[in-house]
Amino acid sequence: MTAVFLAGVVAGYGVAIPVGAIAVLILGLTARTSLRVGAAAALGVATADGIYAGAAALGGAAVAAWLTPLAGPLRLVAAAVLLALAAHGAWRALPARRSARAAVGSDGRPSAGVVRRGLDTPLRAFAGVLALTMLNPATVVYFTALVLGRRDLGGLDAATGMVFALGAFVASASWQLLVAGGGSLIGRALTSDRGRLVTALLSSTIIAALAVGMLLSG
Repeated sequence: MTAVFLAGVVAGYGVAIPVGAIAVLILGLTARTSLRVGAAAALGVATADGIYAGAAALGGAAVAAWLTPLAGPLRLVAAAVLLALAAHGAWRALPARRSARAAVGSDGRPSAGVVRRGLDTPLRAFAGVLALTMLNPATVVYFTALVLGRRDLGGLDAATGMVFALGAFVASASWQLLVAGGGSLIGRALTSDRGRLVTALLSSTIIAALAVGMLLSG
């Protein structure tokens, strides 16, 4: 069981560490909201990775074969969602939009009475980022290739498959929470309106560029 768990940890870091649009999204989201929101988004990513790791361990090639034909359409949907999030983040960062908001607290974040929108609450951040991460079927293909390529992981039953998935979840969660922590530090450092504006626009630009790259790669 320990070997299977460690294999899941290694697999989880393998899929989590490469910086992509989701990592940039978590970084920017945490910088302009709070660590709670960023941590919820990070756990959304980790949950998706854990689900796909479990599916790969239990279903293997069958799951990958079923998802492969959907890779193109899901990539288009994911890119469209990322572009929408990038546009929304840039729009909200504009000075004219900020001035129309309700009052903010002394820490520069929305006060308790402000109605939050988009991914700016922990629940919405978790659900939204979970759904967005699940749109990437390449993750289950990645985990399936690892499972099928290692003899010690062959023929996993339900219990050991869940242990493998748990290892992937723990690894992914630890890395994504580290990314969220970095976003929190950036948010604290850039306390001025101009600093937050630059951060939000830079994050939106990078996310949009990665989304366009996703479309072109197809």
